[in-house]
Amino acid sequence: MSKYSALFEDEDDVFLGSPTSKLMDIIFNANNDVVRFDLENFIRRRAALEMLLEEHLGEDFGQKVDIYMAENRDSVESKTKSLSIELMGEIVSKSE
Repeated sequence: MSKYSALFEDEDDVFLGSPTSKLMDIIFNANNDVVRFDLENFIRRRAALEMLLEEHLGEDFGQKVDIYMAENRDSVESKTKSLSIELMGEIVSKSE
């Protein structure tokens, strides 16, 4: 998969598009209370992870994360897709 593959995805096709673009569709169309709950939980987890990273890597952890992202671009992209799908599943299962 090339880094330009997202340019050729049909965002309007329910079966095509990136997981992140489909997550955005769900966020803007799902039950507002469910989305708020899951986004608040996501932010809370992000805060805890940042605190944990700072504790273990020091205050300049952000720079280390940026370097890691650059050096592991494909793995980070894969994990991003996985997390998008996971969050979509959470929101959709609670909205039914």
